[in-house]
Amino acid sequence: MESKDLVTLAAQACDEKRAGDIVVLDMSDVSLIADYFLICEGSNERQVQAIARELKNQAEENGIEIKRMEGFEQARWILVDLNDVVCHIFHKDERHYYNLERLWGDASTIAVEGIEG
Repeated sequence: MESKDLVTLAAQACDEKRAGDIVVLDMSDVSLIADYFLICEGSNERQVQAIARELKNQAEENGIEIKRMEGFEQARWILVDLNDVVCHIFHKDERHYYNLERLWGDASTIAVEGIEG
């Protein structure tokens, strides 16, 4: 699966669990870490975990290997590494504190079809 399709799948999985403020950053010209960063938020720990769980389930159903998942127990910032796409699922309070969109401000934001953001 190409990284553009993968980030779309990830965004849709997050949207399924009503993730808030879904943003996709095109990292291809900015970093070697990944092609895309997906950033979203949940309003409480339970929702943050539900978003991560849905993302994991959708990836596995589509034969996508999860390289790493960190932060699930605390559910303040869960990182899901899908190789070319790195998903950052924040608790609402943590999202504003870390402000990855500003940190990676050189990256352009892309729209994902069917996702409000």
